[in-house]
Amino acid sequence: MGINPLRGIQEFGQSLWQDDIQRNRILFGELKRLITVDGIRGVTSNPSIFEKAIGASRDYDDDIRRFARQGLPAAQIYQALTVKDVQLAADLFRPLYDLSDGQHGLVSLEVNPHLARDADATIAEARRLWHALERPNVMIKVPATEQGLTCIRQLIREGLNINVTLLFGLARYRQVAEAYIEGLEARAAAGLSPSRIASVASFFLSRIDLGVDPLLKQIIDNGRSGRDKARRCYGQVAIASAKRAYAIYQETFEGERFRALAQKGARPQRLLWASTSTKEPEFSDIKYVEALIGPNTVNTLPTETLDAYRDHGRPAQRLTQEMDRAQEVLAGLAGLDIPIDRVAQSLEDQGIDKFVRAYDSLLDTLEKAHTAALRG
Repeated sequence: MGINPLRGIQEFGQSLWQDDIQRNRILFGELKRLITVDGIRGVTSNPSIFEKAIGASRDYDDDIRRFARQGLPAAQIYQALTVKDVQLAADLFRPLYDLSDGQHGLVSLEVNPHLARDADATIAEARRLWHALERPNVMIKVPATEQGLTCIRQLIREGLNINVTLLFGLARYRQVAEAYIEGLEARAAAGLSPSRIASVASFFLSRIDLGVDPLLKQIIDNGRSGRDKARRCYGQVAIASAKRAYAIYQETFEGERFRALAQKGARPQRLLWASTSTKEPEFSDIKYVEALIGPNTVNTLPTETLDAYRDHGRPAQRLTQEMDRAQEVLAGLAGLDIPIDRVAQSLEDQGIDKFVRAYDSLLDTLEKAHTAALRG
């Protein structure tokens, strides 16, 4: 048998995480198998994932009834359930975390999505979750909103591990990387060590193409000027953005400013490719994996994409290939008057709304279960 393609990716310096968490998969060995057989090095979660895990299964019923009878409201039940799942997963990854000196074995939990535009409330929520989790190998997910930049600076200064989520645009990515470095500099200036702090900046790839491709399709279908250019850009904007983001990453974290922090033990904020399931059937189901394999990056994959890559992936270092082509695609958008920054802002708003709806839907489910439990 040949090498497992999922493990083959590690040969090129990229870590694979699972973009999913379910208690039965933790308790009955599936996550352990992914770690030992496939080399999975972390887990990400979000409100949509927990809505599916908790709302569509019976795995949590006993805990829900117990918490309800203790008098916990739905929001506190949600936190108790999600914190427990993340703790269980983090404990499975703890040996890998210790063996890698904190580089691998990280598990993420997101702040309440209703707080995405409130910096003070997000900071308070992140601190609360961090202390509730009581694990060194967890990350708190903070959205890459304008207000989130303040949160990143402050929480990194305090020494929390931060997963910056809902990132869609290159301009915002530069701000996120800057906020991370400023947080480390403030920590060092306060006489605190910047070492062993882990952070990733999570680009949501398939959603970028979902936002841009309909605009390109209009140009192609309507026979407007620029149709050939639109065809060359169609389905390529997310990957081009990721490649350009990696170039920014190299400029930022290989420069003199960060080198001074690295000498004190600081680690770069790795780029993480998220939303990597292909939404359009005309494209390969491993499109957002194959093209973006490169050193010191992370790709977090839903279960179906993990299975697909294990089946027919072809690992190779491709992230830094065809950089001129990536720049051509992004320049083509500007030439077609497609405002990518406005698209990115719209996608950010939509992403927050999606997580808010999932969070509220799950709380509604928990409220009903709470009422039923109290009625016996």
